Amino acid sequence: MIRLSIPLRQALSRLSLPVLVALAFGTMLIGKADTLLVERARMALSDTLAPIYAVVAEPLGAVRDAVQEAHALWAIRAENLRLREENERLHRWQAAALSLDAENALLRRQLNVIPEAPTSLRTARVVADAGGTYARAVLLALAPGVEIRKGQVALDERGLAGRVTEVGSRSARVLLVTDMNSRIPVTLEGSRARAILSGTNGDNPRLQHWPEGTRPQEGERVVTSAEASVFPAGLPVGTVHWTEGGTAEVQLFARLDRLDVLRIFDFGLSGILPPESVARPEPRPRR
Repeated sequence: MIRLSIPLRQALSRLSLPVLVALAFGTMLIGKADTLLVERARMALSDTLAPIYAVVAEPLGAVRDAVQEAHALWAIRAENLRLREENERLHRWQAAALSLDAENALLRRQLNVIPEAPTSLRTARVVADAGGTYARAVLLALAPGVEIRKGQVALDERGLAGRVTEVGSRSARVLLVTDMNSRIPVTLEGSRARAILSGTNGDNPRLQHWPEGTRPQEGERVVTSAEASVFPAGLPVGTVHWTEGGTAEVQLFARLDRLDVLRIFDFGLSGILPPESVARPEPRPRR
């Protein structure tokens, strides 16, 4: 090993930085002066390293694919276990449902229960957000020959949407449950308490007039009540939600902001209708 004197080492250390700076400037000047030479040198280096990169990339790609396959197999195994558990739960629920169905049929026979009359169903497409008398209503386009009456119930695929209030030859208007003129008798499923669902022209209607001492619970399901023969009992409406201000609202199951098609049911009810939707008799001529 060559030993350098201390003055020589100090001189070399002082010169290293200026030499490196000079080399850097020299490289920049060469690049500016002869770009073709620099480009050829860069491409020659790339041509030399490309086969090496390809050789190295193949085993790395194989390792990456193997790791991904292992993760996929582990996820499939976990999904398979989850599906097995869910299948077992569904089998138990199926057995319970069959048992309850048989018990229900036996009780109906013993009590001589009169079966409910079948309901008629019509489907209509929503063509416009109808204004007019009501702020929250939609207009339905009716196919020729389709008969719809005032008071029939409108549902989407998730729950109650409203009630037919006006009918024409080719169209009908449905008053949505969120309109401030809407008042619907409902039942709280948990406590079986009765209440009134009142529209506010907002996204969520409010619960009002429930019995004293029976406070609606957060998340409790709300269904229609058969009071006043307006709606049949048991139609899904939504769930209870208490606001920060202490107001009981109902988050609806129906997606009223995405109504494309409504199902119109005729349950044979003719309960209370708004005055504007009731046909008035023609005035008699004076004699």
